[in-house]
Amino acid sequence: MELSNIAKLPTKYGTFNSISVKAANGADHLIVFKGDLYTEDVIPIRIHSECLTGDAFGSLKCDCGEQLDYSLDYISKQTHGMIVYLRQEGRGIGLFNKINAYNLQDKGLDTVEANVALGFEPDLREFSLVAIILKELGVKKINLLTNNPDKEKDLINAGIKIEKCIPLRITPNVHNENYLKTKKTFFKHTV
Repeated sequence: MELSNIAKLPTKYGTFNSISVKAANGADHLIVFKGDLYTEDVIPIRIHSECLTGDAFGSLKCDCGEQLDYSLDYISKQTHGMIVYLRQEGRGIGLFNKINAYNLQDKGLDTVEANVALGFEPDLREFSLVAIILKELGVKKINLLTNNPDKEKDLINAGIKIEKCIPLRITPNVHNENYLKTKKTFFKHTV
């Protein structure tokens, strides 16, 4: 793992610092943070998997963009905070296959069924790199902004101290109701 230099990142939520991470597999990830990370304070953290359609284009098929916006807004109001933006589009299947999965969803399959129909596991995302990043940056204790218990388990198993999980409450819309229902059922998330 290699870390870039720190650069300022002004956003509509305020100015953050940013670091890019080059993982051993060559993938680039982004860390956006506020405040001193080398602290004994509890740091709120959002681990966010890339969702180009939701994050950049405001897709209503998911709640990803809204979760990212919520997290940036939440962290901007704290003394310290961080978003770990992982480049694992479409639950790890990539953008090309995600759009193919969207096509199958348009035909009536849910997000899990679509991924499986394309020959993938329902969720190929991986969070072990986050624990390495947090340790490298000196983060000791966190509050995890998530609806995903797998993230919590992965971090605890990797030795990260989680004080509490903060759920991200996103209001469903007509385009993502089935998606959120599937997440809640299959992935055992609270939405």
